[in-house]
Amino acid sequence: MKMRKFIKDWVYGSRIVKILRLLKCNQNNLIWFVGDFNSWQSAANKCVGYDDVAILHKVLSATLRVKRGEAAFERDSVVFDQIQYSWPTLSALMWSAARNQGRLNVLDFGGSLGSSYFQCSKFLKDLGEVSWSIVEQKHYVAAGRQHVQDNVLRFFETVDECLTYKKPDVILLSGVLQCIPDPWELLSQLIALGCDTVILDRTSYINNGERERISIQHVPPSIYPASYPCRFFVENDVISLFSNAGYELVESFNALDELDASATWKGHIFIRRGSRD
Repeated sequence: MKMRKFIKDWVYGSRIVKILRLLKCNQNNLIWFVGDFNSWQSAANKCVGYDDVAILHKVLSATLRVKRGEAAFERDSVVFDQIQYSWPTLSALMWSAARNQGRLNVLDFGGSLGSSYFQCSKFLKDLGEVSWSIVEQKHYVAAGRQHVQDNVLRFFETVDECLTYKKPDVILLSGVLQCIPDPWELLSQLIALGCDTVILDRTSYINNGERERISIQHVPPSIYPASYPCRFFVENDVISLFSNAGYELVESFNALDELDASATWKGHIFIRRGSRD
């Protein structure tokens, strides 16, 4: 009886306490996902705070620290002492420049205030020509134009507005595709531009799934208190879309994110068929 009581106390006592402590730690420090919603809107109705202007202020403050050389890297308003490189994405950008006589013209959709640009800028300085155009939400564009924009990095509210400035050779979507209400419409619009290279990075794919899943992504208060819908794609569906539109998958790779055991964050590099000729 004593042994049975000991086992019961251990299983239902200290073990549960440890699990609860782990869950509490997760909510304070890590991103986590909840739910399997039947529509984007039903998930969005339960989300709060993502459009808060306070988040923009945190992102802007972190970005300016990077621009001034006070921090090495920024992502989601968090600054780092060392750059966390996505080497496959950087390789794809440099490869595109090499195939275009040292010119690199990027459309960075959902690129915040330049996270990927500043991440890669050390390697872009010696290229013959660099143009980095970010398409973002209106309030991010206003802040970017006022505080961050220069002769290389520019901000636009729409893809069409960006095209009036310069036609890109490379489209980059890093950590954003799963946050778009209708990603398939967006991808069709971007594919129709006929750019030579499309880079998808930090994109969430459901593990062993036969259908997409829509969840709510919770951001810990240590970053900023917010939640928003997040889509977990079926990887083959994304690859098939590009293949049917005349693009070749050059490479796929695991992204830096490891946020949920039910999904894998990956990157894909596509080039338009015939662009190598």
